[in-house]
Amino acid sequence: MKSLAGRYGVAARRPERPGREEEGAGCGCACACAEPAGPCAATTGPERSAWRVSGGALFPWKPGNASDVTRHAGSEAIHTGNGSDVYGATAGLGEDVDTMRPTRRLLLVGEGNFSFSAALCDASDLETHVTATCYESEERVSRQALAKNNIQHLRGKGAEVCFCVDCTKLKDYFLPAKRKFDCIYFNFPHCGRKAGVTKNRELLAKFFCSCAEVLAEKGEVHVALCKGQGGTPADQPMREWHNSWQVVAMAAGAGFILSDVHPFNLEDVHGYKCTGYRSQDKSFSVEGALNHIFSRSLPFQHPRPVICQTQLEGKWVSFQVPEIFVDKINRGFLDINSHHPVRTINEKLIAELSQTFQVQRVDQSLSLLHRGHQSSVSQSDTFWIIPNTEQNPSTEPVGKGIARGVLFSGLHFCRDIDQYDRMKAQEGDQLSEYYHLRSSLLVYIQDVVQRLSFLPGTLHVLTGPVFRKCLISPHTLPVFHETLFICAVDKGTEGSCIQMLMDNIKNTIHSLRQSLLCFTLNSMAEEAKSSETELNDSVIFDSQLDKTQYFIYVKTDISDSTANGSCVGTLSAAPCGTTNGDLGIVFASVNLDLLAMQICGISDWRMLWSLDERFLNQFFGGELKPFKNFSLHPSSYVHDVSFWVPECEQFDEIAFHTIARCVSQETVMSIQLLDSFQHPQTGQTSLCYRLTFQSCDKALTHQQVAEMQMRFRKEIQQCLRVTLR
Repeated sequence: MKSLAGRYGVAARRPERPGREEEGAGCGCACACAEPAGPCAATTGPERSAWRVSGGALFPWKPGNASDVTRHAGSEAIHTGNGSDVYGATAGLGEDVDTMRPTRRLLLVGEGNFSFSAALCDASDLETHVTATCYESEERVSRQALAKNNIQHLRGKGAEVCFCVDCTKLKDYFLPAKRKFDCIYFNFPHCGRKAGVTKNRELLAKFFCSCAEVLAEKGEVHVALCKGQGGTPADQPMREWHNSWQVVAMAAGAGFILSDVHPFNLEDVHGYKCTGYRSQDKSFSVEGALNHIFSRSLPFQHPRPVICQTQLEGKWVSFQVPEIFVDKINRGFLDINSHHPVRTINEKLIAELSQTFQVQRVDQSLSLLHRGHQSSVSQSDTFWIIPNTEQNPSTEPVGKGIARGVLFSGLHFCRDIDQYDRMKAQEGDQLSEYYHLRSSLLVYIQDVVQRLSFLPGTLHVLTGPVFRKCLISPHTLPVFHETLFICAVDKGTEGSCIQMLMDNIKNTIHSLRQSLLCFTLNSMAEEAKSSETELNDSVIFDSQLDKTQYFIYVKTDISDSTANGSCVGTLSAAPCGTTNGDLGIVFASVNLDLLAMQICGISDWRMLWSLDERFLNQFFGGELKPFKNFSLHPSSYVHDVSFWVPECEQFDEIAFHTIARCVSQETVMSIQLLDSFQHPQTGQTSLCYRLTFQSCDKALTHQQVAEMQMRFRKEIQQCLRVTLR
């Protein structure tokens, strides 16, 4: 069967006069609140031969050069230079599901005169089965001559035609074996007559819930809406949120995300005449209409506690992983078989540097925990851990198959975490030293220098994930993969080595994306401490650090000469210490995640950690290309919280943000301080913050956000001892 491309949902039925109260006839609307209406006109007969279908995809066929393909999705003509599929929703699914099953099953609901069904059936191949449904009875629909002819034509083609089907209760009409439809079409839905936005939202919400019960796992739902109804930025002009149908939010309630949206132009659907305005045989405007394509979202998982075991100074210890990192430990981004852009960029950096230096990867075991001194490590930015000694360490690697020894040598995960395990982790034999999750690989420089035989000109490479507390922002990463390059050089030659490292890193970045501008800024040590970098703001170097530190910046907007861009790395030098007084050390630290975001055009760091296969499928085989979002225009929800700060205490804003990350499963995308008030008599401070919730890859509902907000309020009371207002 041909590949999935350009699937097209078109029907001419639903009435509406844009900009006014939602009005319509409910012509063919497959819901309990629908009202009957007259037929809509459609072109039948010979003109159908001008349509072709690809995998059940209906689009006008225009003969021409194969290298200049014209495809229509919704009604948008999209031209590609090489004939490749340009639809994000289809490409994101990774593979053609038609190769997995012999028959592609299409379901159409709310058909009026079955004109679209007839055109789709004529354009389909023998491996496509069409099921066309209508809310009205066959007797009532057949009163219209056009509808009667189309019904007969469909049955003659072997299509299934069903009547009295309520699209909000689809599972009631199909046996379990026949419920897995590959695509469900609902064009211009409307409750009928003067139904307002509230009733039409309810219709959409119930329809999507019904679709979830009969749609194949990788199926799609197509919904065509008139101008402004959807309530997304794709509508131009965009209606106010409260005056729209909020189609993305309604779909989220059933676990769907908006994967693609296309303009609907009536001119591209030759011969169709849209009728049904106010339940009459009158046309309604489809200018500016859009075809919305939805697909399933991965559900939110409730994270279970994870206890890790590792060796520290010859002892087996265990510790509980902070909840926000439960789904980020041992993900295998750097595994040899990984196609993640983080690994691809890292390998290209190493390959480029190997042209100038003799490269040696450091494979010594570097613990996930680092023993730190509270005076030398930033308190609020660090995840402090109190490990417990293990008498009988587990030797079984677990974690539902994701635990690996690649990232953390000697690290194991306990499979079944029960109340006893949690109490043991909290009340066991605690070590007296202070440990924290490593916030940078820079803390291992002296350790590596002492353990390795450093020779001038050899570039040692360390790579791994690091963790830190930070404020919430799309470009501020609480966990990322860092690559550290360490080179021993003769004293006095540090400057030339830094220059070579700079040039190689710049060349690599430019080769990966030529439109990026990469440059370095040097800064005095005092300035570096106050600069907002993405790598080492939680590490304070000792006095051996050279006075000059270089920051590597990458920016996408070359025309803006005032902006520095994003800091993706640092370079510096330091004495080799007591190991060899004749040598110096030059090191470069690169934030691979932030660099991947810049190269691939990823706007939110959370997408790098998405479990949805539609992310990694875009980089299969290690190909780096601009990323296409598979969740478009996700709904955002705003909640405010006001509270009194405890007297004589300084409010810990980073802890406030960290709690928000945890309770929301990283769905809080921004936190804004709205107001600060100091009581004139008591001197107590009151703060008011605004939290904006939005998921970049999952369907997020208003109810889920409300529950997260309630938990957040409880947590800040307990952890920060604030008094809610």
